[in-house]
Amino acid sequence: MNKSLICPKFEKAMSILGQRWTGLVIYQLLNGPQRFCTLESSIGISGRVLSERLKDLESQGIVKREVFPETPVRIEYSLTEKGLSLEPIMKSIENWSQEWIETETAAVK
Repeated sequence: MNKSLICPKFEKAMSILGQRWTGLVIYQLLNGPQRFCTLESSIGISGRVLSERLKDLESQGIVKREVFPETPVRIEYSLTEKGLSLEPIMKSIENWSQEWIETETAAVK
């Protein structure tokens, strides 16, 4: 496909969503607000990379960071309306993967 025919907005969206771990972060946040350590352990991502992804998604308006003035300070991450609008896309990818992607144990047999 000729690159000049790709819509710039589509290209930007793919650039955002195509970053490593970004899809998994968004998918995990579909379950509701979560703390950094919960995201880190559930995804299996390094803290440095998770921090980078969250900052990028926050700058894109996809993730909201909320600081609760408690002792100790509690910080939660959640999807914004823009981020929540990705749910049908993420569910479609989930459905596609269930039908077409083999697990490593199934592929070995």
